[in-house]
Formats: sequence, C-alpha cells, structure tokens
Amino acid sequence: MNGIQELKAVSSSQDGRFVVVQSQPWMAEGLTAVQRACFPELSEAELMGPEHYRQHQLVFAEGQFAVWDNVQERVAACSTDLRMNVDFARYAHPYMQEVGDNTLSTHQPQGEWLYGADIGVHPGYRGQGLSTLLYSARQALVRRLGLRGHVAGAMPKGYGRHAHAMPIEEYVYRVVLNELQDPVLSVQLRRHYRVWGIIPDYLDDPSCRNYGVFIVWRNPDLGWPERGAAQ
Repeated sequence: MNGIQELKAVSSSQDGRFVVVQSQPWMAEGLTAVQRACFPELSEAELMGPEHYRQHQLVFAEGQFAVWDNVQERVAACSTDLRMNVDFARYAHPYMQEVGDNTLSTHQPQGEWLYGADIGVHPGYRGQGLSTLLYSARQALVRRLGLRGHVAGAMPKGYGRHAHAMPIEEYVYRVVLNELQDPVLSVQLRRHYRVWGIIPDYLDDPSCRNYGVFIVWRNPDLGWPERGAAQ
C-alpha cells in the first residue's frame, strides 16, 4: 500500500487535491513515467529510470520532490535536485556531466547551491499550477538550508521552431524581453530566475537543438554578490 498519507506535505494546492511531498522509493515508476511524458525527444541515454530515482533518494533525499494527485492517486509532477558549488566563470558543462550520468554522484553535501537536475509536469496536468508548487518547494529548500540560490540548465524547448530564423542568442534575448514565449524558459523567468549564459551541447534533444540556458535564482536572504564572482 502506498504510504502517501503518512508523508509530511511540503505544500499543497488550495483545494488540497495536489500535495508536494518528498519523493519515495515506491514512487520510482511514477516519476519515470512523468519524465518520459515530459521529454519525448530526449535521448534514451539521458532519460532517468526507476533505478535512478531510487538512487537519488539515497544521495540527497531532501532535494527530491513529487506532486501527488490525491484524486487519481498518482504522481503528477516531480523535480530532482542536488547540491554543488558553482564556478560562474565556467558554467558551460554538459547535463550528464553535471548530474553524474543521472546518478547524482556529483552531489556535494556542503555545496552552496541547489542545482536543478530535472523538473516536469505530466502533460495531462499542465495549467494547474503544479510547476509553481515545485519551484516554490525548491526555493523554500534553498532558504531553509541557507544556500546561495538555485541554478539549472533550462531547456529552451521552443527554439527548434525558430532555429531556421535566428541564432540561439537572439532567441533567448527575445524570450527574456517577452517578445517570444518558450514553454520552459518563460516559465522560469516568471519565477524570478535570471539568464546567466548559453550552454552548447548541453544534452541531446532536437526540440532545443541541444542547447541549455544556465539560469540563476539568488536566495533573497543573502542578496546578489558581485557578478562574475565564483561561488
């Protein structure tokens, strides 16, 4: 029997249908299903499987969140995070290198930043505020642990439709200006993340032409140090 009723809710939707909880080993299949539904064009080698999600909970349980649907009794959305130190002068690393081939072996228990390895809302649940619940949980974790902030390599999934007309730099610039809407990056910008730079060959996904966008959310309790300083 699933032990969802025994878990402490991190937060919940106003109607109580959706609750954010720390991911559990018995959720591994459901977490896998969410990621595969969210990233149908991501290479098989870069997708997480049940064994990865169970490993993540052993490495850094606090950084693993799931949104549980109390009505349908299933995982509706999830996120994966680890801690690390970040050199902002050398941020352009491939995704699989950053996450230790999806094992989170790169997790640094004393790392000053929370690194977003993955976030996804199952397509059947989009438009119901579940990404907001997850981002809020991540940012609350940053503040509770006293970390410097949250960083991630965002997938500009809308770029594939515009790649014939403009370089990635122009696309990202226009998304930042709100002239274009990107299904991933625009959501993160609305949650007060800032674009730091572009990562070529971040992953293998034609929807973003393999690019990543390095984004930063600073812990408001700690402020914004000198730009360009390694942290």
